Order: sequence, then C-alpha cells, then structure tokens
Amino acid sequence: TNFGKEAIKEMNRVGIVIDMSHSAEKSTLEAIEISEKPIAITHANPSFWHSALRNKSNDLLKALAESSGMLGLSLYPHHLKDGSNCTLESFCEMTAKTAEMIGVKNIGIGSDLCLRQPDSVVEWMRNGTWTKSKNFGEGTKKKPGFPKQPTWFEDARGFVNLEEGLKKIGFNDIEIKGILGNNWYNFYKNI
Repeated sequence: TNFGKEAIKEMNRVGIVIDMSHSAEKSTLEAIEISEKPIAITHANPSFWHSALRNKSNDLLKALAESSGMLGLSLYPHHLKDGSNCTLESFCEMTAKTAEMIGVKNIGIGSDLCLRQPDSVVEWMRNGTWTKSKNFGEGTKKKPGFPKQPTWFEDARGFVNLEEGLKKIGFNDIEIKGILGNNWYNFYKNI
C-alpha cells in the first residue's frame, strides 16, 4: 500500500530495521525492493526444509541475500522439520544448505523462544483481546499452546549444542561465530 511504502521510507530514515518474519511472500519481496537499507527476517526457516506457514521460499531468500539482508534461523518447533522432535543434525544440515544458497554472512539465529510463558500468552498473540473466533496460528485445535522445544535447544544454553553441531557439519570457527551472533552484530551496526 502507499502507507506501507511511506512507513518503510520513514523506518529507513530513522534507522528502524524492517522485519518481515510474519509477512507473506509478495509483501516481503516488495519490502526488499522498496527499502533503501537491507531488511531482516529475524525468525523463519527455508521452506525447502519444512513448509511451515512462515518459512520462506528459495526465491525470497535469494532476493534477501542479494540485498544484504539477514535471515534469523528459527528454533520455534512449528518452523522446524519434525517439530519438537527435530534433530540438531537436521537443523545444522539445513543451515549448511542455506549458507550455500544465500551466503553464510546472511545467516544468524533467531530463536523465537517464549520461555516459561503460559499458553494464555500465545493465545493472546494469536487472537488479541476482541476476536470472537479462535485462531490457532501454526498450532491446531488439539495442540493450541506453545509446543515443546527440541531437547538440544530448550533455552540459551543450547547455543553450545549449536556450536558443536555447526562445527561437526563443517563450518569453521569464524563462520560459527558469525552464525551465532557476529553476523547480526554486523548487520545492525551497518543499519
């Protein structure tokens, strides 16, 4: 929309990063095109690995990388292949394939964790205060609440597991440090 274009320009002017994690394909591609600064997708995964509602296509991720944007790989079970049962190896293999596709410097971790929050929080996020019909987001009527985290990343202590998994899959120390934080630091510093 015209208002959306104006919002992006104003966000660029004042230094606010545009995050399209919760946005659809077309609007994300348009934001990449309109923004004078690189945008971020702070918490999503490639849809080639798992076709969740918010995971992103190869074409979109390539456009993101070409504009020097950042992808924060999500650890939220609804975004993971096999959900709560996703293995560290599978996640690290996906990370390696994504790095081959868009470059390791365009990847970070965007955990999307909501630790120790009651299910009422996710219900409020999905439905707000005034909604009459229930929206289960990426959950279902039978599983409406927060899903269980994979055992290898239950909280921030899981970064040690990620470091080991990335090393095992073949990333070097500089690449691992980039994925686990330095790439985000450099992205935000440049914005």
